[in-house]
Amino acid sequence: MAGESHVTTDHEEIRRWMESRGGRPASVKGTGGDKDPGILRVNFPGFAEDSLQDIEWDEFFRKFEENDLAFLYQDQTKGGGTSRFFKFVRRDGQSSP
Repeated sequence: MAGESHVTTDHEEIRRWMESRGGRPASVKGTGGDKDPGILRVNFPGFAEDSLQDIEWDEFFRKFEENDLAFLYQDQTKGGGTSRFFKFVRRDGQSSP
């Protein structure tokens, strides 16, 4: 159904969704340290690229699991187009910081 949201913790499902929209795993520049990538984001070409840094999938999913996150997303917009809407949420249902 168009505009319907889904929640997953499945790494392959998240990766497929991101890559099908040209997205890459990323973090916000200046929010991490040594082995901490910082605040997770999806880097879509042409959107906020200056404030993000690409990271490796392994690093992305390590941080995803450490923070007990889930991936809330839409496949289609209400109009039936491809949606880029996503949000990281805690697995207990709360919004992530």
